[in-house]
Amino acid sequence: MPWSDAANTDLCRLVAAAADLCRKPLRHGVVLLSAVEDDDCQLRLEARSQEGERLADQDLELEIYRSGDDLNLTLAWREDDTRPMLWQGLHPVWMSAQGQRCDRPVDGLPVEALARRLRALLAPG
Repeated sequence: MPWSDAANTDLCRLVAAAADLCRKPLRHGVVLLSAVEDDDCQLRLEARSQEGERLADQDLELEIYRSGDDLNLTLAWREDDTRPMLWQGLHPVWMSAQGQRCDRPVDGLPVEALARRLRALLAPG
């Protein structure tokens, strides 16, 4: 899916809605961190409580990129680079800060759900 300036706003809204659904009860705002080139971009998902209190320790960084014909995503906690990150291609792979495959963290299931949902929403037809 080639991105345009108008589509950037739609992309941010789509990502925020998916994050709100998958990471309940958190609410999310999305900030585009990089210029969108082809299907590649980086975004920050800013988390808030239901009452609107910022929860920076729950913020995620999302990278969307194409590898061959496949759309891939990485999701990582922004405030804690010691936590594992998720790579989502055809299936989820959790990686430690050292780049080694590891088990899903206790609170990782909603992050996996978000990655699957985004991949399904953003992958072409």
